[in-house]
Amino acid sequence: MAGRLDRIDLKILRLLQNSGRLTNAELAETAGVSAATCHRRTQRLFDEGYIAQVRAMVAPRKVGKGALVMVGVVLDRSTPESFAAFERAIAQLKFVLDCHLVAGDFDYFLKIRVGDMEDFNRIHGEQLIALPGVRQTRTFFVMKEVVDNAPLDF
Repeated sequence: MAGRLDRIDLKILRLLQNSGRLTNAELAETAGVSAATCHRRTQRLFDEGYIAQVRAMVAPRKVGKGALVMVGVVLDRSTPESFAAFERAIAQLKFVLDCHLVAGDFDYFLKIRVGDMEDFNRIHGEQLIALPGVRQTRTFFVMKEVVDNAPLDF
């Protein structure tokens, strides 16, 4: 990464990561370059995949999704086909924020936002345990979010 990006590129990335609402003029001024240079560099960072997307971080409680649930999933078989079937199905569930294939006691770890425990109970009974290949789930209700979606340190 560092071989392709200079200090200005890295500064632009850090600034945008902390505040995606900066205008090009504000970004250029803070980065210490002209607006045209800043626009060209920012566009290159998008084009080369350093910036995947820009979006607003919505406050979960404000939209009725205040409960955060982590779910460990164990599949009945550890085959490429069973992993692929599970991954296709889980990608269709809009309440799943993150799904990670992990090493250890679980095959997958899910991050889910719901309104409350009753909401999760319904989702779990109707959709999660019905996913292809699911043998077992273990649910962890988050009591306090200490660090969530922190900016990358680079």
